[in-house]
Amino acid sequence: MPATRKPAKQDSGAKKLKITLRKSPIGFNRNQAQIVQGMGLRRIGHSVELLDTPETHGMILKVRHLVEVG
Repeated sequence: MPATRKPAKQDSGAKKLKITLRKSPIGFNRNQAQIVQGMGLRRIGHSVELLDTPETHGMILKVRHLVEVG
């Protein structure tokens, strides 16, 4: 039987970052467009809230010229 994964715990007290796409990834490296998509951003002006983790910080760092963190 395949191992089943437990769903990640949703800690309501965890710090979150609000990230907004301010510039289109078109014309930039394709990897940057994939990172923007991986963050859940779909269009200019679209905002998402992501957990404040080292992984999120790394994604923001790679596309810091396209997004705004608030």
